[in-house]
Amino acid sequence: MSGLDVIALGIAVIALGISIYLTVEHYDSSLTLACPESATVNCAKVTTSRWSSIAGVPVALLGLLYFTVMVVLLAIPRDHPRLLLARVLGASAGVLMVLWLVYVELLLVNAICLWCTAVHVLTVALFVVVLWRWLTPASENP
Repeated sequence: MSGLDVIALGIAVIALGISIYLTVEHYDSSLTLACPESATVNCAKVTTSRWSSIAGVPVALLGLLYFTVMVVLLAIPRDHPRLLLARVLGASAGVLMVLWLVYVELLLVNAICLWCTAVHVLTVALFVVVLWRWLTPASENP
C-alpha cells in the first residue's frame, strides 16, 4: 500500500466514523447532536429538514453506505487500473453529492451543520488524494 493509499483510507475511515455518528443520531432521537443551534450553525435544522432524506433514505445513512464502500475499495491493496478507476469514480460521486448538499444547506435550509461540513471537507480531500494517486505512476508512489 502506498502512502497516498494509506492517507485516502484514513480519510475515508474518519468520514465513516462521522457518518456512523450522524446515522445513529438520526435514528435515536434521544441523542443530541454535539453542535450549536444558532441561526447559521444549526445541525438539528439541517439533519431534520425535508432535504435530509433522498427518496425516503436519510442522507446520513447514504453517507454511511458510501464511506463503507469507499473504505472497502481503498483497503484492497492492488494497483489494478479498474480498481483505481472505481476509486476515482466513487470519490467523484462523493464530490458531486457534496456540491448538492452544500447548495441545500446554504440556499434551501439556510443553516450549516458542522458535522456535515466535516464530512464534506473529508470527501473533497478524499477526492484530491484518490485523484492524485490515480495520476501518479506506481514507480513514483512510495
